[in-house]
Amino acid sequence: MEQDINSKILETFDIEQKDLREYSPLTLAFIGDGVYEVVIRSIVVGEGNATPSKLHRYSAHYVKAASQVKMYKAVEDILTEEEAEIFRRGRNAKSNTKAKNATTIDYRIATGYEALIGYLYLKGQNNRILELVGTGIKDF
Repeated sequence: MEQDINSKILETFDIEQKDLREYSPLTLAFIGDGVYEVVIRSIVVGEGNATPSKLHRYSAHYVKAASQVKMYKAVEDILTEEEAEIFRRGRNAKSNTKAKNATTIDYRIATGYEALIGYLYLKGQNNRILELVGTGIKDF
């Protein structure tokens, strides 16, 4: 069985696995933002060749805060209690950055969603990430 990419990265670069409870919600959101972007870009590229600007515009539609709110609302009823708690921690985290093109509420919900994605990634639950994104993307 193939290792998940995070485990392979830790092994390759000799990085010690940390207890997930040690990570702040904003750290989880940081990694979750990147993982979510890779999933979305993979979907967009999988739909066919296009110019980089078209690919960017199409993927940007899914990664903006308002779209992440829509993704979250589509899956909130199927989250486990643990997942819902990670989302709440991310949503309630105090960030020094401001939303550029989103309301404060949307920005905070998007941060919670990214924290959840980051948490699942660090836990090696890639299938769950794909399940949640797949469920959410149906609403677009």
